[in-house]
Amino acid sequence: MQDLETAKILLNQKKLTLIIVKNGQTLFETKSQRISGFLNAIEQLGKQLENASLADKVAGKAVALLCVCAGISAVYAETMSKKAKDILRQNGIYHEWLELVENILDEKRQETCPYEKEAASISNPQEAYGRFKILQKKLKACK
Repeated sequence: MQDLETAKILLNQKKLTLIIVKNGQTLFETKSQRISGFLNAIEQLGKQLENASLADKVAGKAVALLCVCAGISAVYAETMSKKAKDILRQNGIYHEWLELVENILDEKRQETCPYEKEAASISNPQEAYGRFKILQKKLKACK
């Protein structure tokens, strides 16, 4: 649990949105919004993420599915959805949160996050990664 404690401290100290720590070393950190940073971490680090600890500002079902896909062993989120909590619990991933919410909203806080909408119909973590990468490209094209 030392890696998770380190990740929690660094998340706030560095004003990050996501950090991944393993064996006392920071594997990945980002200030990017949504889950694009985590998708990039999975792409760059692959199997190195197995048994790492992740601290995130916001974790919904989409992030939880990616944690299962990547083999993350412990998760902390300042804001976690109940759906994320369920996925993490079902997959034996240790998890903590500051605030537990019903749903994760988009950046404007008006609708459900697009990744959460996509995650609603997904139960397979490997499928989730592929579908989120496609959605990421679509969202970038719209900006």
